[in-house]
Amino acid sequence: MKSRKILFVLALSAGMFVTSCSNDDNEGETIVPIQGKYNLSKTGTIVNGQEVLVDAPQNQSGCPGDYLELKLSNAAVIGDYDGSNCALTETTGTYVRSHNDLTITVGNVSSTSDIMNLTNKELKIKDKTTGIITVYTR
Repeated sequence: MKSRKILFVLALSAGMFVTSCSNDDNEGETIVPIQGKYNLSKTGTIVNGQEVLVDAPQNQSGCPGDYLELKLSNAAVIGDYDGSNCALTETTGTYVRSHNDLTITVGNVSSTSDIMNLTNKELKIKDKTTGIITVYTR
């Protein structure tokens, strides 16, 4: 009977230890996969410590919204609808995610952004050079 109590206490202690430990290696990084197609939704910046976001002016009225597609192969496709006939121009490049940084390269031009939010429904990034915030939705 005494050995059962000891085993119970050991099992309970081990269970509490395992559930109380956490992995701090990800430094707040989300585990949601970044691959997917995102529709451009809002853009903005931080003014006096507050986010100020507006509907993306890049989205032309009457056309489908511009988009960013991040493929499993690390290809990035930027879709831009423009003109009176809503002609679609797709620009292809590559992307690399390193922790909470997202770097997109098109040709010889690279842009690195902080991933501010990544969920199953939203990707919010802030350009490290310009400070511009871009919100995409799935």
